[in-house]
Amino acid sequence: MSDIAIRVEGLGKRYRLGQQVGYKTLRETFFLAYHTPTRVLGQRLLARRQAQDRRRKTEDAGLRSPVSSQSDHIWALKDVSFEVKCGEAVGIIGRNGSGKSTLLKILSRITAPTEGYAEMRGRVGSLLEIGTGFHPELTGRENVYLNGAIIGMKKGQIERRFDEIVAFAEIEQFLDTPVKRYSSGMYVRLAFAVAAHLQPEILIVDEVLAVGDTAFQKKCLGKMGSVTEEGRTVLFVSHNMTAVRRLCPRAILLDAGHVLEDGPADHAIRAYLESGLRRTARREWPELSKAPGNDIVRLRAVRVCAQDGNTTDSIDMRCEVQIQMEYDVLKSGHVLVPNLHFFNEEGLNVFVAQDSDHSWRGCPRPMGTYVSSAWVPGNFLAEGTMVVGAAISTYDPFMVHLYEQDAVAFQVVEALEENPTRGAYGGPMPGVVRPLLKWTTQFKSEK
Repeated sequence: MSDIAIRVEGLGKRYRLGQQVGYKTLRETFFLAYHTPTRVLGQRLLARRQAQDRRRKTEDAGLRSPVSSQSDHIWALKDVSFEVKCGEAVGIIGRNGSGKSTLLKILSRITAPTEGYAEMRGRVGSLLEIGTGFHPELTGRENVYLNGAIIGMKKGQIERRFDEIVAFAEIEQFLDTPVKRYSSGMYVRLAFAVAAHLQPEILIVDEVLAVGDTAFQKKCLGKMGSVTEEGRTVLFVSHNMTAVRRLCPRAILLDAGHVLEDGPADHAIRAYLESGLRRTARREWPELSKAPGNDIVRLRAVRVCAQDGNTTDSIDMRCEVQIQMEYDVLKSGHVLVPNLHFFNEEGLNVFVAQDSDHSWRGCPRPMGTYVSSAWVPGNFLAEGTMVVGAAISTYDPFMVHLYEQDAVAFQVVEALEENPTRGAYGGPMPGVVRPLLKWTTQFKSEK
């Protein structure tokens, strides 16, 4: 028996710009669940035979770019090939729009590829974006049974797992409520519990876990780790490089629909962080309707500035650096808290800082444009790449209105000459911070 759980060959997906897809009716859900497996089996051999011909035609036509020559189409994936062994945990990383979610939708049989094929060996449990997998008109209890039936489980098998699913999701009192009334957090709790506990041979999880609270995210990562220990396969999409590194020995880096790197997680993560994919000292969203945020607040710009106020992507480690967030408050009456998340080149969250300006602490903000600035002191960060995420939250009730994780980045550069934190030492100095600490030495007595 082959030890390959997932085989992808020459995979491509082309979308028509402006095409919209809504959720299906209950009848359509059952129809697709019944017919999809046989249709996939029937198409697999044909798709495999056509894959090489399509790839040759693609190359001859010069369609290596993800953007089609037709102005109303775009390639979300193009010529993607890889294999995943049984029991392997693989991270899928890349910027927004790189093709990660499209790849997972194809592997989960939610959408069909335009070219190439994807072969999955084993029962698949998927947790993709909110709205996928559950029917909104059914209750949480009914959706658990529906999902189990769709992936081929018998009622008795589902019932044996039911209490464990409910306990993990921690939403007992809402089990008989239609899921369309669930909050995003409740939905994710139940969806992950179902996907992870119905014993799939292959578990596919997208960044949707970010909706849950920190304790639940930790619980989910622990569950995914136990899944791999049991010999099952995990595909994990996340912008949290620390989580990817901890869970996945291997990672695949996507860029503009192509595989840019496939190998040890440390190598793929370093390629992601050190490439030009997300290294920019200035990000702006001139069209407010497309900017990160909601109907309360939207982000206009994030900038890395030197002491003179000019935008820069390189900072002497002895000098302070300013991170500016410009945003529009669209509805008054909310106590907004801008906050910044700093990550080093290995994806480690170095620290989080929130707005501490006393003039606005606890005060609702009127409508208008704001610029919040935070200054990181000199002789604090060690040399290397620093990536900054920008967020705005409210705490009562808690809500994250926007979070642009890969907002800006800059290099902390250490001068060649002797400096206060290094002294005369010229060797490597590990660590993510290098603060200039106060030292005292007292001479007590002669020997």
